[in-house]
Amino acid sequence: MSFVRYKAIVEEGDVVIVYLTHESMFPLTLEAGRIFQTRFGALRHSDIIGKRFGSKILCGGGRGYVYALHPTPELWTLTLPHRTQIVYTTDISMLTLQLDLKPGSVVVESGTGSGSVSHAVIRTIAPTGHLYTFEFHQQRAEKAREEFSDHGLSNLVTVTHRNVCTDGFGLSDVADAVFLDLPSPWEAVASAKLALKKAGGRLCSFSPCVEQIQRTCDKLRSHGFCDITTIECLLRTFDVRTIALPEPDLGQPDSCVQTRHEGSETAQSFTFKSAVPPKDMPGHTGFLTFATLYPQVETS
Repeated sequence: MSFVRYKAIVEEGDVVIVYLTHESMFPLTLEAGRIFQTRFGALRHSDIIGKRFGSKILCGGGRGYVYALHPTPELWTLTLPHRTQIVYTTDISMLTLQLDLKPGSVVVESGTGSGSVSHAVIRTIAPTGHLYTFEFHQQRAEKAREEFSDHGLSNLVTVTHRNVCTDGFGLSDVADAVFLDLPSPWEAVASAKLALKKAGGRLCSFSPCVEQIQRTCDKLRSHGFCDITTIECLLRTFDVRTIALPEPDLGQPDSCVQTRHEGSETAQSFTFKSAVPPKDMPGHTGFLTFATLYPQVETS
């Protein structure tokens, strides 16, 4: 199973995203003979194996259907087991664009966390790029390495257990981009600069607090980074609905007085499409700070 290459038929051992509703999805690793209980009844793994991805699967007892979806980084972000707070798709899409990631890019990331950003980055840089991801927590690093292997991504990612704030990345002149998701990202700026290629590159730091951004920006400037920009991504989804309203009675002009007979007219209404904003919307997640390191010129 690979999160970066699509295939049509579900096989044993594959990860599928089981879709019940928009608010209810979960990942499932298929094993013949096993059964998973859902709100719609028992879901037999063998009923999914051999089907096409996207198939509609009837649960035991006939109380409802689920859909077996092909795993993507976006669906994984929605359903992954949380080992840490994660970065969501809205912010991921912006950092992927601003870091200019493409097939063949080499990216350095810290920390790995639950792997939400990692999966999206790997899909973007495949099949010839590589992700070097660092996690200071040993058990989380081991779990991430295991997940990447199960998802068929091991050849595209190297997981290292290391505290980069104190020990650095241990890399030099290899990366096109660096992504920092750390409590104190300013402590990793020097080693991030060293990891970036001498031809230059981009850096992104994700932080929830303005004070973190201020210290990081100061450190970026002192190490020669330019074009420093901080943005906040807020998602507001509108619901397009058909609305029916009674036609207003504006009265009749004096020159056009008509006699109305009781019961001869029916109530009139008119309909139109309207984009309705949500009553509630997701609030602040974090700030994304971007910076550019221009080519480093050797001076004699």
